[in-house]
Amino acid sequence: MVWERLDRRAFLAGGMYTALPTAGAALITGYWLAVGSTVGTALAWVLPAFVVITAAGAASGEWMWRVTSYRVDAERFHVHTGVVFRKRLALRRVRIRSVDLTADPVLRMLGAVTVRVGTGEKAGAEGTVTLWPVRRASAEALRTTLLAHAARPDADGGADPADGSLARFDRGWIRFAPLSFLTPALGAAAGGGALQVAEWFGMQQRVFDVVGSWFGLAPVLLVALALAVALLVVGGVATLALWVETWWNHTLDRQADGTLQVRRGLLTTRSITLEESRLRGLEVVEPLAARLAGGARVDAVATGLTTDDEDKTESRTLLPVAPKELADEVAAKVLRESAPPTSAPLAPHPEAARGRRLRWALGTVLAVEAVVLVLGALLTPVLLHVAWISALVLFPVGVALANDAYRALGHTLTGAYQTGYLVARSGTVRRATVALQRRGIVGWTVRQSWFQRRAGLVTIVATTAAGTGAYAVRDAAEADGLALADAAVPGLLLPFLVSADAEQEVAPLS
Repeated sequence: MVWERLDRRAFLAGGMYTALPTAGAALITGYWLAVGSTVGTALAWVLPAFVVITAAGAASGEWMWRVTSYRVDAERFHVHTGVVFRKRLALRRVRIRSVDLTADPVLRMLGAVTVRVGTGEKAGAEGTVTLWPVRRASAEALRTTLLAHAARPDADGGADPADGSLARFDRGWIRFAPLSFLTPALGAAAGGGALQVAEWFGMQQRVFDVVGSWFGLAPVLLVALALAVALLVVGGVATLALWVETWWNHTLDRQADGTLQVRRGLLTTRSITLEESRLRGLEVVEPLAARLAGGARVDAVATGLTTDDEDKTESRTLLPVAPKELADEVAAKVLRESAPPTSAPLAPHPEAARGRRLRWALGTVLAVEAVVLVLGALLTPVLLHVAWISALVLFPVGVALANDAYRALGHTLTGAYQTGYLVARSGTVRRATVALQRRGIVGWTVRQSWFQRRAGLVTIVATTAAGTGAYAVRDAAEADGLALADAAVPGLLLPFLVSADAEQEVAPLS
């Protein structure tokens, strides 16, 4: 097999990566130098630095092109890189789980992409390879070759009616974008950043005076509320921009070669491929704010997905937050089911589970209020007023969330062992309904705290090689939970149940 190289224009890509941010810094630096001296002096300092830094970036791209080569043979994917410290990597093709293509604006201008080949191991392991930059046509051909082992046995026998488009981007989904925890977080970050910049220039007090003049003699609570709303608006705009950049032009397709392909992105495009044979189920996630608006997203439960921190959630998201009905419909299409398992009727959990959630919620609120009261007694009486005012809000909210969390609890089994699913739902701030293939369950963990034993409850955790590795049925009745585990995977839990029964029979004789 012939050894291939990266895109010959790697030097150009490297130069552009350094030139663009350096140009912005050069303009700012040149302006301040020109204010203190002359334009000529500013150019004399700024231009040589700009040229040197840009040339260094171009040189790094040229170096990558010269020292990196790759090829694919019948069994392995080989990558050679380095000169002084040489690295020779060979991945077995049957172990390759993902081939993702990413193109930022610079690479899109050049018609190139970054190729990331992974075996599902953690970031930094020898099982992950990144090639930058590669021509898009070459990258697509490389992905097809590396994932050829994922093809269905009947792929050559004709088109499957289930192949093709499973979901297409709808601009109506944008309404769910601001309904995220990122909205208040980005709003608070924007407010803090503005104050920090004002402090750098010695204008923080002036900012406070200007804001104070806007409200005159208005009550402090009204001013705080108005500022909070303003920060939420800023955070909402920032979240919306981030969502559009990430999910614009989203598509979900089933390919004839036995893979699911997700394409998305506005400025930086990304193409993610998932082998259907690695799919062990799906998770329909409903964040609280999006759920109140009728939204949910669909995540894959699959083996071999990248497990690093970078984009680890979005790399397994098949559908961003969209209407709940559409999420269930897409889940059914992906799993090749006539009806979505994630919308199956669920068995409720005992009332004792509600009591546990009420105690958690009220205990959390009491702990927060106790801290505020102590600080108020030690620091300022203002916090004492904050404590009773916040208690009036937090206690009802805590009770409402606890009741909602109890109503979310449920579980069921669908179908036979080979084709059915374990379906479990829990959560309120993040309500998740998982449909896990019963044949994908490799073990059970039974958890029962002292309080659960007194209440007759048990948490059953299904362990699997896919997704997060463990999915829990929380606070089920003890008999129901054990029966569920035994029925989901017949025979797996039976030896332990028999041992427990034998111990109970022998106990009275001792």
